[in-house]
Amino acid sequence: MLKLMKYMTKTEWLQFFVIVGLVVVDVFCSITLPEYMAKIIRQVGENSPVSKIWETGLIMLLIAFCSLLCVCLAGYFSARVSAGLCKTIRKNVYEKVGNFSMKEINKFSTASLITRSTNDITQIQQTYAIGFRLFFTAPIMAIWAIVKIVGSSFQLSLITASFILFLLIFLMTLVVLVFPKFKIMQKRLDKLNLVARENLTGIKVIRAYNAEQKQTEKFKEANKDFFDVNLFLNKTMSLLSPIMSVVMSGLSLTLIWVGSKLIGQGLNVADLMAFTQYSSMLLISFTMLSMMFLILPRANVSAKRIREVLDSKSSIMNGTIKDVEDLGTIEFKNVCFSYPENKEETLKNISFKLNKAETLAIIGSTGSGKSTIINLIMRFYDATKGEILIDGQNIKDLDLKSLYQKIGYSPQKSAIFSGSIKQNIGYGMDENKHQDKILKALKVSQSEEFVSKLENTINHHISQNGNNISGGQKQRLSIARALAKEPEILLFDDSFSALDFTTDQKLRHELKNSYKNATKVIVAQRIGTIMDADQIIVLEDGKIAGCGKHNDLMKNCEIYRELAYSQLSKEELEK
Repeated sequence: MLKLMKYMTKTEWLQFFVIVGLVVVDVFCSITLPEYMAKIIRQVGENSPVSKIWETGLIMLLIAFCSLLCVCLAGYFSARVSAGLCKTIRKNVYEKVGNFSMKEINKFSTASLITRSTNDITQIQQTYAIGFRLFFTAPIMAIWAIVKIVGSSFQLSLITASFILFLLIFLMTLVVLVFPKFKIMQKRLDKLNLVARENLTGIKVIRAYNAEQKQTEKFKEANKDFFDVNLFLNKTMSLLSPIMSVVMSGLSLTLIWVGSKLIGQGLNVADLMAFTQYSSMLLISFTMLSMMFLILPRANVSAKRIREVLDSKSSIMNGTIKDVEDLGTIEFKNVCFSYPENKEETLKNISFKLNKAETLAIIGSTGSGKSTIINLIMRFYDATKGEILIDGQNIKDLDLKSLYQKIGYSPQKSAIFSGSIKQNIGYGMDENKHQDKILKALKVSQSEEFVSKLENTINHHISQNGNNISGGQKQRLSIARALAKEPEILLFDDSFSALDFTTDQKLRHELKNSYKNATKVIVAQRIGTIMDADQIIVLEDGKIAGCGKHNDLMKNCEIYRELAYSQLSKEELEK
């Protein structure tokens, strides 16, 4: 918790010290009140003039008002500081996750990162909002009350100490019981979010297979696991309030009972009442600490989870080279790669060179490593062995922003964001300044026809994940987004799979004519999509089984020939 305070701004630190000052004044006022109460009792006992009693009472009112003002201001500043600090933490977590490689994303899991960015930070904010005041009020009040109590009466001090000792033992037992459970609870919340997310994203498949009951049972199990640990924590912590009430009432009763016998033996009524008030304040301070014990364990677990994210270093280190000659070349030199969770190599000794304006097509069976090559060019992962060169420079030495500026990328799974079509295609640039590029990309991607029929054309609103358009339309918009940048390198990761043959052919023809200076890498399953490529790589079990043009591979590569004849007739292949 304390380590996260390093993210506070100078203004927030200033407000923090103001809170501490207000707390000290508030405690001073609270500690002073019993003295004036004792003074009034003495004045009444001594038959002092009413004016003096009123004067003492007014001073008490002013002190009480000052205490109230300090409490209100401290609460206000605590809320501001905690909200501001957690805003900064949330921003840092968001930016950190945005810079993670796929290795770190998979390490934490998407569901856990969502929980950490929302629920965990909320827990920390609530704890700071309360803790900034209680953390200082409780110990200051306790120490001040002890100073006032010590020396008043040995018997009464001993009684107070015994009650406090009992309370401390109870609180320590409570902490030992609940602290480990908070960590378990946050992990089970991760699991609950994961199951809920799967249910929402996979709802079509669930309904298609009549698996609603199965998913419901899965959710019930995750929900019950979370419920059980939450129920245990609430039952255990619910003991705190009645125990505190019994201790405070018991202490007051015992002090009055014993104190009544000590009156006349050096103790007067005024001193007894003041002592009772100080003892109550001492217990109140421990009550405040107990409130912290209620929220600190869970917040501490949340803070550790947040620090895990913030302290994690991305395995993809940013390079320093920004200015590179625009050659549009890609070269793999004996590249090997294995995913972090898989010891077996996915790619083995991959070598090829692609010159500017050339088209490379990659084909192969499922799991052969086609998309992995695209992921390495995009630097979502780094090669385990070998070198990848972009425009003659090692990809690891390139500044990531400069690298991505060179690349237009259309992923295997079309990612469409909520917003207008224009905003989606012009993603990452000022869509209003580059509308001509957007319209050109729409035409080349064969999206112009269906977009023109929409009510607001390019300003038509797209719902989250593109749920109000078809799969083929989403894929064409994804391709248009890659084209709109007019980059040196275009990467299409199986981006033509949802297109019919006619649209596929038209798109490739327009692509060849309109973006002829761009270097293109196309991952595809259909032979018809890649026949005209300058270079075709056939992958099999992560190795290059064949490399060359279509006609050469038909003669020399059996795997390619089998794929070709399984999709097209001999006449179609010879066109």
